[in-house]
Amino acid sequence: MAFAYRIYDQKGIYFITCTVNQWVDVFTRKDYIDILLESLIYCQKHKGLKIFSWVVMTNHIHLIIGTNKDNLSDIIRDFKKYTSTKITLAITNNQKESRKNWMLWLLKKEDYILFWQEGYHGEEITSLDFFNTKQDYIHLNPVRAGLVEKEEEYLYSSCGQLYGIRNSMLELTSFV
Repeated sequence: MAFAYRIYDQKGIYFITCTVNQWVDVFTRKDYIDILLESLIYCQKHKGLKIFSWVVMTNHIHLIIGTNKDNLSDIIRDFKKYTSTKITLAITNNQKESRKNWMLWLLKKEDYILFWQEGYHGEEITSLDFFNTKQDYIHLNPVRAGLVEKEEEYLYSSCGQLYGIRNSMLELTSFV
């Protein structure tokens, strides 16, 4: 199953999901979300990452992404490695984190921390219909999770910009 979702076209556009190991609800704290978003912004500015649509949920993220610079697989690998280290350190050093020991225990595998689950479930976007289906899936995720009533209300998503309510926290690239 590990090979079912690979990035074959490094310059293609892909829907990906990155899930926190053990489905730990790390992204309920703004501090950890900020690290995630700052890393994506860095990848946009320095690695050529294009973000078409995104959402940060409590224990996973969905993105529609591409690149015209570095290999997309390399960007995802570097993003996951950096955020894994940085967020784990933030959890460890957060004196106000009431769930610290529990989260670190769940994220620990043998003698090291495994923050992200292996892989990223990449599916290539090959048509406008498929793009729209995945974008709707991304934006409706917070509604299905019961976090908001309307998808445009959720702050950690590209949906607000799509509806013209507010700018996205990440620079968006138009699909068409």
